[in-house]
Amino acid sequence: MPDRQPLSPPPYNLDRDLLEREVIIDVFRASGPGGQHVNRTESALRLTHLPSGVVVTAQDSPSQHRNREIAFERLARRLERLNYVRPERVPTRPTFGSRKRRLETKKQVGDKKRTRGKVRGDE
Repeated sequence: MPDRQPLSPPPYNLDRDLLEREVIIDVFRASGPGGQHVNRTESALRLTHLPSGVVVTAQDSPSQHRNREIAFERLARRLERLNYVRPERVPTRPTFGSRKRRLETKKQVGDKKRTRGKVRGDE
């Protein structure tokens, strides 16, 4: 299935009733272990959320109803991540006091190193 491009930018609605109207539901046979029952029933689901282009599948359970719930939960989590907007970072400058303290500490360390005597063998 080709990747779908988003039709609209975030934020996307997470309300279950609205999500059900915005998705295309494809039902197919689940793969993997399970024997004849899996091969006969179409219990796996693929949800395609049209506004965002997100595609989610669920074939965890032998029940189509349970897979539907799982798929909608996964879709809601994915859309929640897409809705997150990282807050704008405001660059800050160090305060005058913090700069002064840093320089004082550097001076103390420098003085301590300067007052150390030479170790024998360094001559």
